[in-house]
Amino acid sequence: MIEVEQLTRYYNDFPALRNISTRIESGEIVGFLGLNGAGKTTMLRVLAGLLPPSAGKVTIDGVDLEDAPNSFRHKIGFLPDEPPLYREMRVRDYLVWCGQIKGCSVSQARHNVQSVLRTCGIDDVADAVIDELSFGYRKRVGIAQAIIHRPRLVILDEPIAGLDPVQIVEMREVVRNLKQESTVLVSSHILSEITQTCDRILVLHRGELVATGSEHDLAQQAGGTTALELSLRGSPAAARRVLAELPFVTEVDIVTTDDCLHVTVSLLEDERERLVAALVTADIGVRRVERARSELETVFLELTQAAATTDADPRRGAA
Repeated sequence: MIEVEQLTRYYNDFPALRNISTRIESGEIVGFLGLNGAGKTTMLRVLAGLLPPSAGKVTIDGVDLEDAPNSFRHKIGFLPDEPPLYREMRVRDYLVWCGQIKGCSVSQARHNVQSVLRTCGIDDVADAVIDELSFGYRKRVGIAQAIIHRPRLVILDEPIAGLDPVQIVEMREVVRNLKQESTVLVSSHILSEITQTCDRILVLHRGELVATGSEHDLAQQAGGTTALELSLRGSPAAARRVLAELPFVTEVDIVTTDDCLHVTVSLLEDERERLVAALVTADIGVRRVERARSELETVFLELTQAAATTDADPRRGAA
């Protein structure tokens, strides 16, 4: 659906993006992950048609950004890190107006508003003045304006920035709902949020694409193992014996509490199903299995550190 070929973007003589090539399929939620200054925002602005590439090619459904910029932009909905809102307007009126400036007729925009309000979870504030809404609701209205014209591609730049924990959980659901009609690109420097929302991750570092894939794929590219945290019920000795017999388990750490075993294991391969099956067969209760959060941070640091070059220009990859 999206083809990026040797994309490069300069600010004067400074390369913010360097020779990035990737393909994004229809219906994917893809996360752009990187430290501040990695080039995420520049990348998204180029894909949104707001910045021309200095070199390379970007196409959406075969439409080239440089050959047909207006047709290209019509396929895109964009939420910048600061939502472009007219705060004195009411939510419904604002969305109808956004639909019109994005090419919809008045009747089409009014029709689209109903489904957009539901998708973004803002039905209950449809007639409220935008300035009276909480920050989290204003973020949702920002997403609503991005999808009012039913774009093929939705681009969200730091959609969870500034949200509280409850709003973050709600925003994840809003983003996942967008997948029903659009391909979605999300940028963040928060690894855990990207992995909980996205189907695939692109890691940017100093303007270069240094890794791409699922969470497991990134761990493999970093040369690491898969670390899991488990909560079990049963004998510590029995659990240790079962885990020791599995050829893909390399390390086991067990902490016993009054009613539970807290276990951390390292795996050569992501064999969660086989591990759980072995424990259940041995009559050990499995209450929780999840990836260790510290592993995700380690993988990200390894990927970005491995990509670092001798060029220490502190401006490289800005924006």
